Amino acid sequence: MKATAEKIDKNTVLLEVEVEQEKVDQALDKAYRKVVKQINIPGFRKGKAPRAMVERYVGTETLFGEAAEMIIPEAYMEALQETATEPIDQPQIDIVQGEVGKTLIFKATVEVKPEVTLGEYKGLEVTQPSSEVSDQDVEKELERLQNRHAKLVTVEEGEVQNDDVTLIDFTGYVDGEAFEGGHAENYSLTIGSNTFIPGFEEQLVGVKLGEEKDVNVTFPEEYHAENLAGKPATFKVKINEIKRKELAPLDDEFAKDVSEFDTLDELKSDILNKLKETAEKAAKSNVENGAVEAAVANAEVEIPSIMVDQKVEEMLNSMGQRLAQQGINLDQYFQYTNTSINDMRDRMRPDAERNVKNELVLDAIAKAENIAVSEEEINEEIQKIAEYVKQDAEIVRKTLELQGELIHINQDIARRKVINFLAENAKIVEGTKEA
Repeated sequence: MKATAEKIDKNTVLLEVEVEQEKVDQALDKAYRKVVKQINIPGFRKGKAPRAMVERYVGTETLFGEAAEMIIPEAYMEALQETATEPIDQPQIDIVQGEVGKTLIFKATVEVKPEVTLGEYKGLEVTQPSSEVSDQDVEKELERLQNRHAKLVTVEEGEVQNDDVTLIDFTGYVDGEAFEGGHAENYSLTIGSNTFIPGFEEQLVGVKLGEEKDVNVTFPEEYHAENLAGKPATFKVKINEIKRKELAPLDDEFAKDVSEFDTLDELKSDILNKLKETAEKAAKSNVENGAVEAAVANAEVEIPSIMVDQKVEEMLNSMGQRLAQQGINLDQYFQYTNTSINDMRDRMRPDAERNVKNELVLDAIAKAENIAVSEEEINEEIQKIAEYVKQDAEIVRKTLELQGELIHINQDIARRKVINFLAENAKIVEGTKEA
């Protein structure tokens, strides 16, 4: 097989492929064996008519068309490899020469990955936040544990405090008139949760159990009910019940109750180690993200819209899978959120464009630095997938090959290696913990 590639536009390549006559003849034999089983020719049992008779009956063009469908996909893939062409869309195929007894010549016009003009990508300044963990950090985590495992105790008398869970009756009024949906009895509201209209919860702090209070608020301009958006309202509120968190003392018994440790010191040590691990991962991630952002900012590339469209659909599919794990589908989600699939596509597009540019730049750096993926690295990735899905690694490999997913695994590994390369070659500037 011979293949040539000619760039005919900025991101368009014309492949010309010639397949040897021997392969054409073999494909014609296969085509004959397929077609002869599908037709009835008078005087012959089904499937037994000679090839010459089949050619006369269905026409040589039909037989050659069947053969071409067998040859072209494989020949096209070989041509892509031979000419190092990276397509981003399906090709337009035109048969130039297609006759019995001759080579098959076809042309494939295909849109390809755009060229990336790389700028500086090594030695770029990147801030690495501090990964130090203080005693105060450990204490804060212990407080969170205390609050998570706190008991709610009913307050017999007293005033509402921040973080209290209250049961309230309320009726809302706009322009002196009660409005639809503005009334509830024994409504559970955690003070300070910011789940109610802004300013509402704060005004209940200090109100006594059983007391009534007029709460004055203004609905947000973007409030979902148009008839209330931006309008001032008064809520008549009564405090029916107050429940307050009762925190367990920080001692060995607390450690036993909330963890697998026997002492508070052991729990503190575990918290410290986990916080350090999290902080180190965050610092590493910050360096990697910063290095990629800097390299991408220094590169120039014109992104074809088809690549952005494909990335948007990929993101939509991923979102659909996540929603399915929660028991809802995309249609239900759009119904609940009063949006549409086109709204979501529009919102996803900027992120999709950014992701595509990142991937194109990472791929270009991989090529410039000869960063390749070994068979061992691919096998390790397949083994991880096999362990996750609890299947034999060889079965997983064959499935991925059939689905054409091995190339994506190769790309993912290569991009991760490039990200590590950029981080290792970055100029690290130590930052604060908040950086």
